[in-house]
Amino acid sequence: MSLHDDAVAVLKEYTPAERREDAAPEQEELRRVYLDHLAARPDGLWKACRDGHLTASATVIDPSGGRVLLTLHRKIRKWLQMGGHCEPGDVSLAAAALREATEESGIAGLTLLPGGPVRLDRHLTPCAWHLDVQYAALAPAGAVEAISEESLDLRWFPYAEVADVADDSVVRLLEATRARL
Repeated sequence: MSLHDDAVAVLKEYTPAERREDAAPEQEELRRVYLDHLAARPDGLWKACRDGHLTASATVIDPSGGRVLLTLHRKIRKWLQMGGHCEPGDVSLAAAALREATEESGIAGLTLLPGGPVRLDRHLTPCAWHLDVQYAALAPAGAVEAISEESLDLRWFPYAEVADVADDSVVRLLEATRARL
């Protein structure tokens, strides 16, 4: 199965994890936008697609410690979850999200939370619209992070402090992740 086919299958099966009343209609609309984009753009997963492209991300969490690992993104200069562009070697969106989370966190042994993506989020970046498919990654016990070249900083935040440092999209991703837990 190609990455494009995997993305279509993942999006056809996607159901939001969020419990907010307004989440389901918003997430369903984004799901349709993503599927329409992939139907119209065979290159819709790649950075070269200037009309926008799917990306894969994962929030790295430590449920036992009640904390989430965020990266201070070098280019965007905001506290975000780990994630980015799909690459030709990625066999699935889940694999792309796990690769990005591992590369950007420096943590070996991350595992994705079962059940597929926890959320969809569309946002404008310097390169194009990102149609982000967002997963959650569980950090193993005793995980030690390491800053990558894409980060200015990397830090664990207690769940309650995320809204103080990150934008609403990161807060909603954490809420959806916690709902899935």
